Amino acid sequence: MSLQDKLSQGLVELGIDLDAATQLKLLDYLALLEKWNKVHNLTAVRDPNDMVTLHLLDSLSVLPHIESGRLLDVGSGAGLPGIPLAIVWPDLQVTVMDSNHKKASFMRQAKAALAIANLEVVCGRVEDFHPEHKFDMIISRAFSDIAEFMRLTAHLCVNGGVWLAMKGVYPYDELAQIKGPISEVIPLNVPGLEAQRHLVFLKAA
Repeated sequence: MSLQDKLSQGLVELGIDLDAATQLKLLDYLALLEKWNKVHNLTAVRDPNDMVTLHLLDSLSVLPHIESGRLLDVGSGAGLPGIPLAIVWPDLQVTVMDSNHKKASFMRQAKAALAIANLEVVCGRVEDFHPEHKFDMIISRAFSDIAEFMRLTAHLCVNGGVWLAMKGVYPYDELAQIKGPISEVIPLNVPGLEAQRHLVFLKAA
């Protein structure tokens, strides 16, 4: 099965309807990532087929749970999930952030090469980041445990905003560390992925 077919089939399973140009842009992002990965080791995933599942479809599995507004992706690495979300939703204002200079350079290159107008790239530590406007949603895929994620980014979340933590198995231990309301934990079904995935919603007071 071609990468195009694998992506298209996965999107159908996720219930996400994207035009051909947007799907092509996602695959262009993947091709750029694969090219940079040979030199800079941005992700442990090497096989493009696995990248479709573990990077694109995994990132886009949260799309139905994202609302419009300003989204910050913390510890974004190679731009996941922020860049795929920015590509498929041009009206969503996405900021991707990582303290690793090589990873931030890649994300800047992806923004330029793919002309992603609604994407901002920040290189630095999240606790030192003080932008003019706060964020409606703060998401993380592999940044830290949930309590630490919330603590380090509390100054960046608007009142009534939401934290979204993408996790593997149900994070009982991490949730036990949190003093405050947990809005919801939603199981995610990622097409082609056997492993469990969950999305944790936490509402900012």
